[in-house]
Amino acid sequence: MNIIKVRDDHIPYRFTADGERYKLEAGCEASWAGDGEFGYKDLRKRVEPWLTSLFQSEHLSLLAGSGLTHAVHYLAAGRGAAGMGALTLSNYQTEIDQAAEKAAEATGRKKGNLEDQLRVANELLRGLEILQNDSESKALRKELHAGMQTFAQSILSSEAGIITAEESKREQAFNTLVTFLMSFASRTGVRDRLNIFTTNYDRLIEAGAELAGLHLLDRFLGNLMPIFRSSRLDLDMHYNPPGIRGEPRYLEGVARYTKLHGSVDWVQVGKDIRRVGLPFGAESIESYLKAPGLGGATAHQLMIYPNAAKDRETADYPYVELFRDLAAAVCRPNSTLVIYGYSFGDEHINRVIRDMLTIPSTHLVVISYDDPLGRIMQTYQDMGRPSQISLLIGPILADLTKLTENYLPRAAIDKTTFRMSELLKQRWGTEQEIDQHTPEKGQNTDGGDLE
Repeated sequence: MNIIKVRDDHIPYRFTADGERYKLEAGCEASWAGDGEFGYKDLRKRVEPWLTSLFQSEHLSLLAGSGLTHAVHYLAAGRGAAGMGALTLSNYQTEIDQAAEKAAEATGRKKGNLEDQLRVANELLRGLEILQNDSESKALRKELHAGMQTFAQSILSSEAGIITAEESKREQAFNTLVTFLMSFASRTGVRDRLNIFTTNYDRLIEAGAELAGLHLLDRFLGNLMPIFRSSRLDLDMHYNPPGIRGEPRYLEGVARYTKLHGSVDWVQVGKDIRRVGLPFGAESIESYLKAPGLGGATAHQLMIYPNAAKDRETADYPYVELFRDLAAAVCRPNSTLVIYGYSFGDEHINRVIRDMLTIPSTHLVVISYDDPLGRIMQTYQDMGRPSQISLLIGPILADLTKLTENYLPRAAIDKTTFRMSELLKQRWGTEQEIDQHTPEKGQNTDGGDLE
């Protein structure tokens, strides 16, 4: 089933595919669908201009979930990315699983996952340390270390599945990813920066940006071992157009980048968060954690949400800063947030989106390959802002290849394109005017026939 709601649609329309023809669900009537049957060209005419106009909003943000990784991995390797396995413990397994299930139910998910288990296990570890139960806390810490290492290995396995795929398919997958990213990043020099947010731990977006020549501005500064900084958010890249006075313009090919849940190459070293030089798709992370200057860090110090920090103060850092960046970027007037491959399973992110929609001039675009748990449509109903939400759900609309080829705006919407359009319009209009005032052969200017 596919769902579309764009432009002036009052409700989401469900439709099915029969080859190259699409048909609205029984009981649905849409003025743009005629008798209820239409093709991809009709969808393109309806969706592409709408997204093009939204992408040129004053403020534009992209939130990418795990669906993006799975889509690119499928294009490259013909299968989805590696999933997260369950955490296996020798003690407190039942209690941790039960608490993880409750945490999952509170966010609308049917069952807990590894993230829920790690979060609960870290809280339990902190409790055992407070109770000074040294033997059990040491045993749990050792098992958590193994669990974090397995978690990191699954992330690297997903990266390796892409980078080791057949060359032609790998190139096709990365080309599609580059087109996807540049469709968002191609903004004129007077528009605010594109903000890219992701809940993924892998470096797929970084790899795609590298191939596209897209410079990502994150909070890390430095070259050899970049360090996370809270005070350099306004660092940017500008240029002065020749012959133009006034404020400099934004340099093209630059975007702000925030990994809300951390990354597989972020490590806590003392009181600092550093990014290590971990190659894309590396076999293991252990050897890269033995570098001088990391202070004997282990997988337990990886900044993967929920992190394995030792106390509450560091548990909130750097995630508080990252979530603040999300709220500051999207919760402002004339802002558009595009979501791809995110299933609304994180309440801390959903809360920011709800707050954003309280501003009437904001707009939310949800693009997802499917909605197996019904969370997207449930969230759409709960938010109660249908006029501010566009939906593109289903393989016909959200398949990454079809999306980039048919529905996303061109990756080079620039002033030259608009100038050409205006020039052609003026010339065409002038020619029409001349034709209307030029007498045909054998006809007098006053309308009478010539002798």
